Amino acid sequence: MSVMQDIHDETSSAAAAAKPRRSLLRRFGPLAALVAIIAGAFALGLDEYVSFETLRANSERLQSFVADGFLIAALAYMAVYAVVVAASLPGGAVLTMTGGFLFGVFAGTAFAVVGATIGATGVFLIARTALGDTLREKAGGATARMAEGFRKDAFNYLLFLRLVPVFPFFVVNLAPAFLGVKLRTYVVATFVGIIPGAFVFASVGAGFESVIAQGGELSASGVLTPEVITALVGLAVLALIPVVVRRVRERKAGG
Repeated sequence: MSVMQDIHDETSSAAAAAKPRRSLLRRFGPLAALVAIIAGAFALGLDEYVSFETLRANSERLQSFVADGFLIAALAYMAVYAVVVAASLPGGAVLTMTGGFLFGVFAGTAFAVVGATIGATGVFLIARTALGDTLREKAGGATARMAEGFRKDAFNYLLFLRLVPVFPFFVVNLAPAFLGVKLRTYVVATFVGIIPGAFVFASVGAGFESVIAQGGELSASGVLTPEVITALVGLAVLALIPVVVRRVRERKAGG
């Protein structure tokens, strides 16, 4: 009886010791995997493949791939887009224009938005699980108040950040995770917020076939013209109007 009790106690102790290890693995495992993917992608130079030169060199092959199986091609495109976003590789604009080139303006926009949202959500969940709770617990004073203010109008703030094309995409992917933004709010604001920009780039990409046929140069530099930037900033400002109105009403009610 004593031997059986000792075995039971040892088993219980081993199980108790294993729980923290499993908890740490669940918490930091995905983050470690993501860091490894990012490091591997840059080490292999995969970011160099997401370029207009690659698109030009493989344009006919890519068009044939889409023609042979539209659904498979669309799924593959969204998967590649999600990985590129999750790995924080440059080239989102190139991929979006490629979507317009291969699938047309509206389908290309839709596929780019879905792929980008999936990739961004993956990064958000990993960052929130690994570091978000710890950072929020240690935050205090002005930082805690800022986080609370952001969460209060998270949808509008996120919409603003997604619409204005000056904020790095990967930064906007991570910051909400540390500020305690809800998953649903993050996903909806990300999805809606990147539609206008994606539509602009996909529209330009839809005209690449004629550019390639004429031997012209492909470039993303001319897409964000002053008119386009003004329009996107205007939409972003509109996203903040409800926040301003709410703050004014709260001050009046408090006064």
